[in-house]
Amino acid sequence: MKSFMSKYSSYCYALMRIVVGFLFLWHGAQKLFGFPSPMPPGVPLFITYVGGSIELIGGILVMVGLFTPWAAFITSGEMAVAYWMAHGTKALLPIQNGGELAVVYCFVFLFIAAQGSGIWSVDSLMVSSGKSPDR
Repeated sequence: MKSFMSKYSSYCYALMRIVVGFLFLWHGAQKLFGFPSPMPPGVPLFITYVGGSIELIGGILVMVGLFTPWAAFITSGEMAVAYWMAHGTKALLPIQNGGELAVVYCFVFLFIAAQGSGIWSVDSLMVSSGKSPDR
C-alpha cells in the first residue's frame, strides 16, 4: 500500500539531505573555528582537525548535493569511528554512553550514500547538463 506522502518522497528526501548536511557542518565549524560555541578543553588535535574537516566539508557537500554518495559514505564512517572512540568505550548501549547522535548520523549518512543526491542537488544539475559528477 502506498503511503499518503509517497508522491512527496523525493522532496522529503532532498529536505532531509539538506537539513542533515546543514546540521552536521556546524559540528565541524565548532571544532575548527570555535563557532558558534567553543570546543571543550582537552579535545585531541586529531579529532579537532581531521574530524572537524570531515564534518565541515562533508556536511557542506551533502547539503549542496555535490559528490554526495562519497561525502556521505566518508561522514558515515567518521561517525562510526567517533562512536566507538568516544562513546562505545564508556558503555555498550547508546542511551547509556551518550552516543545516540553519532549513531543516527552514521546511519542517515549511510542511507544518503546508498540513495545518492536526489533532486535539488549540484549532482543532479551536473547530470542534466551533460557533465557527470564523480561517483
